[in-house]
Amino acid sequence: MVATIDSLVDQLAVMRGAAMKAGQVLSTVEFPGLDPDQSAYLQERLASLRDNAPPVGWAQMREVLAGDWGAEPERVLASIDPEPAAAASIGQVYRGRARDGHEVAIKVQYPGIADAVESDMRNLRMLTPVLRRLMPGLEVKDVLAELAERVVEECDYELEAANHRRIARYWREHPFVRVPGVDTELSRRRVLVTDWVDGVDFNDVASEPDAVRDRYAEIVYRFFYGNVLGLGLTLGDPHPGNYLLCGDGRVAFFDFGMVRRLPPDYLRREAAIVAAVRDRDATGLVAGMSELGYLPGAPADWDGELLLDYMRSISWWLLSDRPLRLAPEDLWRSSEEFRERPDADELVEQMRRMTVPPEALLLRRMEGLLFQIASTLRAEARWGALLGELVEGDEPVDGLGVEHAEWLAARGLRYPDSRS
Repeated sequence: MVATIDSLVDQLAVMRGAAMKAGQVLSTVEFPGLDPDQSAYLQERLASLRDNAPPVGWAQMREVLAGDWGAEPERVLASIDPEPAAAASIGQVYRGRARDGHEVAIKVQYPGIADAVESDMRNLRMLTPVLRRLMPGLEVKDVLAELAERVVEECDYELEAANHRRIARYWREHPFVRVPGVDTELSRRRVLVTDWVDGVDFNDVASEPDAVRDRYAEIVYRFFYGNVLGLGLTLGDPHPGNYLLCGDGRVAFFDFGMVRRLPPDYLRREAAIVAAVRDRDATGLVAGMSELGYLPGAPADWDGELLLDYMRSISWWLLSDRPLRLAPEDLWRSSEEFRERPDADELVEQMRRMTVPPEALLLRRMEGLLFQIASTLRAEARWGALLGELVEGDEPVDGLGVEHAEWLAARGLRYPDSRS
């Protein structure tokens, strides 16, 4: 199995930006069917795929700006710093000043990246055989098609601008969430212009006192689940580099290129799975997971009690309504407990038959990254109660929950009752 994992990562490593992004998405998804050691090794190898391309020079990026704007950048903006403020797999971000004087962030796509993405997507299909060896139950073609669609969409900055505007409108005037505005006049297919935001990044927040880290982690958790519940949008890239702690205590969020729209009824059925896990309802769990496509075949083919035990073991931190402080070592807790199970082989055999529905791919990635973020921050919250508030419609949790509920009520908004 190690050789198969190495083969997968080696094939991804020779591809360019888009396939790198696909590998990073896969690295944060909990794939059933691998034992914990194999899963940890797969995630470690995939996580090694980094956006390590050298920065593209200003002269080339300036040509992209001029081409999309139809004018020299210096004539469109009052000023722009030619040194990139940030870089990623498909573009770079620059700091500038608009003609009206306010500071802006200008995200510019690398020249020729669209052709590279198209090539990457063709190469991505070549991974089907190796992924099938890794995860026999996985609907590989469907998962790769989902990945390809999401990554291609991420290259369309006009689509991202539309996502950004929708999210910004939803969260306007929120007490602890900020989404910077989009300049619709200056944004193009390869250029996205938003308000510049100053703030404290994730690494610096990690060294703040407990109270700051706890509040920050809960806000991040609430924001990403809030988009799922309020807008039916899964944001597939809750990377720590995509939000900042502002001086007024709000957290600013940006980068909405990788988005999955969920069917209206989808969240209710996901909530039924959550409720079954929390209520120890093995029959309901099998029914819910079968309905959404996690369990191929007939429900009777699955050992409900074994499945329930597995689901509770990987979601242990969400099962209690009491305050819980997470820690980096908690990331490996499920793996360590798995090794002590007398039925480990039986469990692995059942899990190898599971799959991940395409609709759920980014949702599972989001969940995994939120757990990593909270654990890395050593954050404390009533995580189980928070999940109950957001997903099952329970009472608001503590101060942030009350503030958020009051904001929803003032704007005439409510989360849909996922239990009805």
